[in-house]
Amino acid sequence: MRTFRVAYTGDFLNVEGGSAYGDIGLGLLERVPYVAYHFLRDMAPSRDDPTYWDRQWSLEVTPEHIADTAGLVVLRPWIKREAFSRGADNLVVIGRSGAGYDKIDVEACTDNDVAVFNAPFALNHSTASTALMFMLVLAKRLPQQERITREGRWDLHANFLGTELVERTLGIVGLGRSGRELVRLVAPFAMRVIAYSPHADQAQAEALGVRLTSLEEVLQESDFVSIHSHLTAEKRRMIGASHLALMKPTAYFVNIARGEIVDQPALSAALRERRIAGAALDVFESEPLSPDDPLTKLDNVVLTPHMACSTYDVFRATGQAMTSGILRAACGEVPDNVINREVLRRPSFQAKLARFAENRVPDR
Repeated sequence: MRTFRVAYTGDFLNVEGGSAYGDIGLGLLERVPYVAYHFLRDMAPSRDDPTYWDRQWSLEVTPEHIADTAGLVVLRPWIKREAFSRGADNLVVIGRSGAGYDKIDVEACTDNDVAVFNAPFALNHSTASTALMFMLVLAKRLPQQERITREGRWDLHANFLGTELVERTLGIVGLGRSGRELVRLVAPFAMRVIAYSPHADQAQAEALGVRLTSLEEVLQESDFVSIHSHLTAEKRRMIGASHLALMKPTAYFVNIARGEIVDQPALSAALRERRIAGAALDVFESEPLSPDDPLTKLDNVVLTPHMACSTYDVFRATGQAMTSGILRAACGEVPDNVINREVLRRPSFQAKLARFAENRVPDR
């Protein structure tokens, strides 16, 4: 047998050193004699370091982290080209415990013969159900009603009447897996659904009852705009001040994708000046969101810490996906859902992976 050493980034842990997110699939690895895993403890929180939570979203994988590692499972940290400055002779695969991989330099991974795989299906329902939850919270004006109830101001209840989703227009930016799942979830509300998604399949959209159109028309016509697009360099601040100016003053904006897709200062201004009715945001241009950010001072926006879509069920599913990919690589097999498929054709990657073929059982 050849030992396949796996490192998990330390942000999976809590201050006691245990899993912060429940079952992430480690039990399956513990049953396999040729897999050994550990956590990168220098990336973990501790009671003695209150600054950790400000740094958690900017942690970076270093050459030391990957030096003796065959597999790396990453939650939040960045993987930049500098991580490979001393090469990656041992590293075979990186598993991104989630769907998005915009913090990983995929090209650098390919150049260093490292396959990157993710869990593209685990968050589809949770992301869509979070968007629906936000839509309902905004439409029913839940934060305002909760506030006046706590303050004993029942005399103000008529000032905060909400609206329904029924027969309103939903505009989806990015008709991928979670976008299509949102279409399924809103079906009982008889909403009119339009979408901006340049790479969407026209026939598939029509089968869902979705009309594909321009980004401008989605913003102009929608009562609820929900962002489901992947982040790429071209999509940074794709939605700017001129786009937000197209929205109805009664419309709501939901972002559970990536904060960088939207010009955040422009969105803050639109909310502050009541040019749109409200927003619900789980993601931000810079994370964590500063307590002094203008968004935190507004009463027409719901804010969550880039975790609203992440549940124990999601972490269990992503954990299983990561474990499955690691176990395949540990036997010299290609994981499912490899992002940089071109690396699979590189002889040097094939040679690295083949070193672990001896771990296969005969009938595998």
